[in-house]
Amino acid sequence: MTAVVAGLLLYLSFPPRATWWLAILAFALFAVVIRGRRARAGFGYGWLFGVAFFMPSLFWLQNFLGEGFGPTPWISLSAVLALFIALVAAGMAVVSTMRGGPIWMAALFVVGEAARGRFPFGGFPWSRVGFGQPEGWYLPLASLGGAPLLTFAVVLTGCAITEFLFRKRVVPALMAVVPLAVAFATLPFVGTDAQNGTLTVAVVQGNAPEGLGALNSGDEMRRNHIARAEQLAADIKAGRVPKPDVVIMPETFTGLGPNPARDTELNRMVADLGVPTLIGARQRTTDGTDQNVMVVWDPVAGPGEQYAKSKLVPFGEFVPIRSIARIFTPFVDGQVDMRPGIEPPVLTAAGTKLGVGICFEVAYDDVLTQAARDGAEILTVPTNNNWYGRTEMSYQQLAMSQVRAVEHSRAVVVSATTGVSAIVQPDGSITRQTELYTADTLVATVAKRSTVTLATRIGAWPEGVMVLGGLAALLWAIGSRIQQRQRRVGDSSRTGNE
Repeated sequence: MTAVVAGLLLYLSFPPRATWWLAILAFALFAVVIRGRRARAGFGYGWLFGVAFFMPSLFWLQNFLGEGFGPTPWISLSAVLALFIALVAAGMAVVSTMRGGPIWMAALFVVGEAARGRFPFGGFPWSRVGFGQPEGWYLPLASLGGAPLLTFAVVLTGCAITEFLFRKRVVPALMAVVPLAVAFATLPFVGTDAQNGTLTVAVVQGNAPEGLGALNSGDEMRRNHIARAEQLAADIKAGRVPKPDVVIMPETFTGLGPNPARDTELNRMVADLGVPTLIGARQRTTDGTDQNVMVVWDPVAGPGEQYAKSKLVPFGEFVPIRSIARIFTPFVDGQVDMRPGIEPPVLTAAGTKLGVGICFEVAYDDVLTQAARDGAEILTVPTNNNWYGRTEMSYQQLAMSQVRAVEHSRAVVVSATTGVSAIVQPDGSITRQTELYTADTLVATVAKRSTVTLATRIGAWPEGVMVLGGLAALLWAIGSRIQQRQRRVGDSSRTGNE
């Protein structure tokens, strides 16, 4: 079916492939399917489109959980997420023949992504259309309106192409080219220069077992990363690599107790490095709960300020509705819910403000937006992806970091336990990256920047305008249909009376 083909094309537009333009074709085809249809048909075709997109996009869940639980978690999540597309596709079908239909269709698709990113249980903002555009011509738009505007531009272009093919008018053609024209006009303002000097950073990727083999590999992961950090220290002393200003370790490569200063091994590791080091850990707090933290560890003073992850992964870092969750994941009974942090996502190391979005948080718009607003000069994304094997998950996450770089005009340093670690420039380009499941170290000098982009300044406002516009258009279309139906009924009654 065409809806299924369109969904598969949307999947193929995402990294690690650079075929970003397939997303436009996907929405052009999908618009052909639902244009002028009833809401019920739009819902059905939308669900098929969503399933065809999410199942291959989220196959990394099958790689992770399939050995113990089969395809149930992967298929179930894909089917549920497809319902968000189904619901908005019902509305897209209704507004498709309105004046300016492609605009309202694109706005309604943003409604679906906005809802999916917030509900239920804090949402699942992975696989948003905008995150598939790090290599695309639309990327500069992220500096104006973030990922929601990227999504809007791609969907608008695809739907407008279809409208032009149906109606052969100038307005749909303009709708198709205006987003690209705005992107090209914005490109000269996407800067990469060092406004506040530079910072030399080192990223340590120690490696770990993949998939479910990671369940009991905490000690091995810690040993690997400490060994790699010790090798970095030796390379620095021997002059084989430049001395960094700060070292960034990945998310939860180690555990920490309530008093991390007692960890003599980490104290020795950081002292050997001789520079402030960001340590990613699962920390047991004084009240007995766990937090996912990044700690600034000084080579002399030891552990200092820290940031605790605020956007926790549902069914991973906390488990809602445990009785049902037990069916889908093997970790429920032994899982202790983590406690979300409330601190601002900014840490200071080597005299530089570093924005921090831990792993899953890079998918949420507000975390790194707050960091940039709070003065972060460089953004960091420490992550632990060893659960997901040699799948596309790490590349999908890296694409989000590329979008965030342009959105906030900041270099992004990605530090991963098993890859992909990377140095992302403020224009979204990647200058250094590692391979999956290899022990490696990156040392690079990145620009410190203070520019406040429009996207940083206005935050969720563009998304809010698109959501309100899409819903208003839908209500207008529904009201118009009701009035037309009432007029037809009235005309029939008068004809009968005559």
